[in-house]
Amino acid sequence: MSVTNNGNAQYIGNMTIGGTPVRVLLDTGSSDLWVSFPNAIPSTTDLGKSVSLAYAVGSANGNVNSAKVQLGSYSVDNQAFLLVKDTSTFSSDIHVQGYDGLLGLGPNKGSVIRKKLDDDTGDTTLTHIFEQDKSDDSYITFLLDRRISGAADPNQKFTGQLTIGEVVKGFESITNQPKLDVDKVNRLLASDQHWQVLTDKNVGIIGPDGNPIMVDSIVPSAPDGQYVAVFDSGFTFSQVPRDVSDAIYGRVQGAQYDTKQELWLIPCGQYLNISMNFGGVNYPVHPLDTVDNNFAQTDSNGNPICIGSFQPITSAFSLLGHYDMILGMSFLRNVYTLHNFGSWANGASGDHPYIQLSPTTDASAARDEFLKVRLGTNGNINDPKYALLPPDQLQHSPVSEEEKKKKYQEMILSRWPYIFVGCLVFVLLVTGFCVWRFCCRNRLRARKQAKANAKLDTLPLSIEPRSTTYLPLEDSQYGKAEYSSTPYGNTEYPATPYGKTEYSSAAYGNSQYSLNNPSYVDLTAPPQAHYPGHYPPR
Repeated sequence: MSVTNNGNAQYIGNMTIGGTPVRVLLDTGSSDLWVSFPNAIPSTTDLGKSVSLAYAVGSANGNVNSAKVQLGSYSVDNQAFLLVKDTSTFSSDIHVQGYDGLLGLGPNKGSVIRKKLDDDTGDTTLTHIFEQDKSDDSYITFLLDRRISGAADPNQKFTGQLTIGEVVKGFESITNQPKLDVDKVNRLLASDQHWQVLTDKNVGIIGPDGNPIMVDSIVPSAPDGQYVAVFDSGFTFSQVPRDVSDAIYGRVQGAQYDTKQELWLIPCGQYLNISMNFGGVNYPVHPLDTVDNNFAQTDSNGNPICIGSFQPITSAFSLLGHYDMILGMSFLRNVYTLHNFGSWANGASGDHPYIQLSPTTDASAARDEFLKVRLGTNGNINDPKYALLPPDQLQHSPVSEEEKKKKYQEMILSRWPYIFVGCLVFVLLVTGFCVWRFCCRNRLRARKQAKANAKLDTLPLSIEPRSTTYLPLEDSQYGKAEYSSTPYGNTEYPATPYGKTEYSSAAYGNSQYSLNNPSYVDLTAPPQAHYPGHYPPR
């Protein structure tokens, strides 16, 4: 499938939806298909679901429809897509720019439409294509060409192409390149997964002075000295940490930072040689891509000036700390990429998704081409005006208040698992301390009580307190005699055990309660051995 280069700013493919040809941006940074038909809308089926897809610039809103889709030699029936009728949120008329929609080439799990429909009906176009062929060739390849002054780059012997399950002829060696495992995102949402890999340790980005550019990664899980880079064909300019962008352009004489556009403006004759390292392979970036002249920029005096295409990451800043940089078209024009979906397409039986890169830029040839295109036959890139300033004179681009806010939010949000665990540990420690203190106090009370009891046990019996449970009969409330003629005193209780009236011999005769009964105990007699020495309390 051929890919059209629109001024090094967009790469466009052709497909049909409902029998109507449409032009779509090819975007490895998203997963959904949407289209705004420039003319009459073909016959489609409205699935009754509305969806909004947000991008760094603009958004696509509408209802999910389905129709037959053709992409290259592949055909998919009832493919779900977003039918968009209003594209005013984008910076300009998309049809005038040369496209009618967008085809996402990311993982199926990143599809917003699929999540909305909640079944296989919402699967991506690529997923349905891969299902037609159950082989292990669930991959795509992407080759982007370069245009110079509106014409094809004479040093490139290829045109832009997108392939599915096959390799571009002449680039078969890409399958021998290192397999870069797609970095698994520690994410809250499945849609946060991208085509992203780790750079090489301590040499991920080589600056224009030939030295590695070292900054701290914002990704909590990233190994020391490495950056997480997303490959996204939807970005014209690559988005890198501000300190990286400053290290590339901040030492250029005459460089200016445009706070409105949030990018560096560079003299167009400035030669900058940078490169990146993945899997032990160096990938040079063409100096025509590093200093871009495709957008007719001028300085304050009206003179032509170029854009530093590795701009500080702002609008696409990862608030959840999932990646450090987005390598867009300015980098992807320098490599041939293979994206293997592996388990994303084939389930658990598939390999871990990976990316392979093959360099397409020769640093020496690129230097000569830059000299010819930008400086002409009499130009000299070694002219003192193009020499880099000393490191201590490096300019730093200003950080906006909005970016400071985003960095603070990222610091909190990207580390929420660690903050949560830390809070949990703190709560457990405080709880444990309180329990420990409670136990210590109980043990202290127990020891004090034991000591008090031990002291009481050692006291002589003569000083033991008198019992209040059993009182001697000489106590005044029981009378003065030790043994009264009646068990409880003559006053309260009569001589007969229960009174002569109620329990008299006349009442019971010779019964067991009669006074004449020999087994009856005479309560008027002294208790002697029948009762203990103390009576129970009253």
